[in-house]
Amino acid sequence: MDWLGNIIINDKEMENERLELTDKDAHYFLGPNLTLRNCIVVLKVPASRLLINQARFINCTFEVKQELKNHQQWIGASLEGCRFKGRLSGCDFGNWPSYPGGAWEHAAIEDCDFTEARLDGCRFMGCDPASLRFPKWPCFTFLDPIRRASELHSARWPALFDEMVIKDLHTQPAPTKALALFAPAEAKRFDTTPEALKAVIEKLDCIVY
Repeated sequence: MDWLGNIIINDKEMENERLELTDKDAHYFLGPNLTLRNCIVVLKVPASRLLINQARFINCTFEVKQELKNHQQWIGASLEGCRFKGRLSGCDFGNWPSYPGGAWEHAAIEDCDFTEARLDGCRFMGCDPASLRFPKWPCFTFLDPIRRASELHSARWPALFDEMVIKDLHTQPAPTKALALFAPAEAKRFDTTPEALKAVIEKLDCIVY
């Protein structure tokens, strides 16, 4: 449904379809009461124009054609067996009951594949990270970063990365079960090199890379 520039897809089940969310002048609303199975969803809009609420995606593929930045709306979705391709930064996935403004109580993420995605500053909430496939180096993913914060802080990280990222791991929201970063972006941000980060990462068993 297209209403005053808002494209609303709700109250239906769709299967084996291709959805292209690429109109930069539109706001896309996915849900409530939306189920997509085996669909391809092409995203080429800013995060502010993509709103997800009570939507369920099963075995879908998301093709992110422009970097999706700071998109917390995934926590309004249930993602099962989905695959993500493209660049995502500052995005949150999974179940986060205390998220400001409320979150869908059935939101979840499981059995999803991010190996063809580039993730930076992406968090996975209230889930089992063992069911997820994370991207390989130069991405790297902290597993259970809050519980392992002390162990991670004991390693000899590059100074600014240690000060700005590692020391703050314990302050992440309680549901945080994994945190994925992109080494080249982190190195540029904190005046170091991907190689210097990897030298530390290789010594720790709570990081996937």
